[in-house]
Amino acid sequence: MQELEELLLSWMVRQRWYAGKGRVPLLRRIGGFRLQDPAGEVDVDVHLMLDESGQSPTIYQVPLTYRSARLAGADHALVATVEPNSQGRHAVRYVYDAPHDPVFANALLQLMLVEGTTTAGESAVSNESSSGMASGMAPESGVAGGHRVSTAILGHVTASHVLKGEQSNTSIILELADAFGVPTNPLICKLFRVLHHGDNPDVVVQSALAAAGSTHVPRSVGYVVGEWPDTSAPDGMARGHLACAQEFFPDVEDAWRVALAAVAADEDFSEQARSLGQTTAEVHATLAHAMTTVTATDEDVAALSRSMRARHASAVSEVPALAAYDSMVRASIERVSSAKWPALQRIHGDYHLGQVLEVPHRGWVLVDFEGEPLRPLTERTHPDLALRDVAGMLRSFDYAAGSWEQMHPGRSVREWADRARTAFLEGYAKESGRDPRDDAVLLDALELDKALYEVVYEARNRPTWLTIPTTAIDRLFAGRRSDLRP
Repeated sequence: MQELEELLLSWMVRQRWYAGKGRVPLLRRIGGFRLQDPAGEVDVDVHLMLDESGQSPTIYQVPLTYRSARLAGADHALVATVEPNSQGRHAVRYVYDAPHDPVFANALLQLMLVEGTTTAGESAVSNESSSGMASGMAPESGVAGGHRVSTAILGHVTASHVLKGEQSNTSIILELADAFGVPTNPLICKLFRVLHHGDNPDVVVQSALAAAGSTHVPRSVGYVVGEWPDTSAPDGMARGHLACAQEFFPDVEDAWRVALAAVAADEDFSEQARSLGQTTAEVHATLAHAMTTVTATDEDVAALSRSMRARHASAVSEVPALAAYDSMVRASIERVSSAKWPALQRIHGDYHLGQVLEVPHRGWVLVDFEGEPLRPLTERTHPDLALRDVAGMLRSFDYAAGSWEQMHPGRSVREWADRARTAFLEGYAKESGRDPRDDAVLLDALELDKALYEVVYEARNRPTWLTIPTTAIDRLFAGRRSDLRP
């Protein structure tokens, strides 16, 4: 039977969650565990694979199911067909990307609902026993906030499917039914593909909000934590979240689609933007209370300054014309260094219209508190300026308008974006008691930092969209060029 590493090589490079685009993985299994199929027909193994092909190693979570017959409707998730080995000890086996297999989805949910541990198991695709490598892996299940949710309340899984567009995680929708077969509210289970040492903010922050009584986040159901060997850790072991589950809202639209529809229909979005500002401020206040705040240090100030310099340098390398803003960026950084900073707190970290759902009878619901996936986990879990989320949403209103303008050359909806931005800030100010524009130096700097990031992204992926962030940068400095120059 093929070695696991060989089996996964060509498959992993085609997955959206594989971060080493353009590289051939150099894989080594460092841990894993086995889940049980109650029917005993499907083997379910979760593998932790270390990829050492890049400058820094990356750990991927790769769950696989092994079947003696094909899984109907799952050819798109077939990883490999493993033929019998030379000794004829194994029959043909069909290996699937486990999130697409309902047996795995059900087993993972059960693991979350029954507090305890599961033992490491041998790899089903290795000729050699991997129990030694897997022995360092001790996943455990629990419920965020310490509140158990029983299967009697949730029901049982009747069907599952994977959402499209996965990046650093894979989202599985679990359809449920009660003991009488009546459908109940579905769940979404997030399987983290790229693993990091430390608590995932999507689990910790969202759970803290739900535990504090906030209705502006999905209800948390459970999570899975694991440990794996890591020579850089003090005790030689790393620990982090592997998966989490929460309530799912079917047939609802995110704020991005709602906003795009408003732009297309030439409808004012001010009322929705104002309520979104109020919701954002309410969530920030709840987080500040539930997870405390800290005073900004000189290092925090220096970190933002470094980020702005690095973002500007990257943007100039992609769009040399932005070098014209060098002196103004330096002046903005100087103002950030001398500004009075508010307390730092936990925030969303990757806030935009696509991260907010419009849920009937509930209002705006914020999701995906993981932060920018490409940022190191230590940065994403560090208290930050709540204004960063505000700046992110302001940029998102610009993008809603800009994306419409891309499809309608020569036409402008700048006024729509300006009204939405103003209403969002007004709503935030009304709820929080402080207008973000009173911290204009910091807010402008954070919006500039985000726009510079967007320049790099668009230059590399959608060059025709470059005008959206470059116009924003020009607008940030417009009318203030003289007083921004040193």
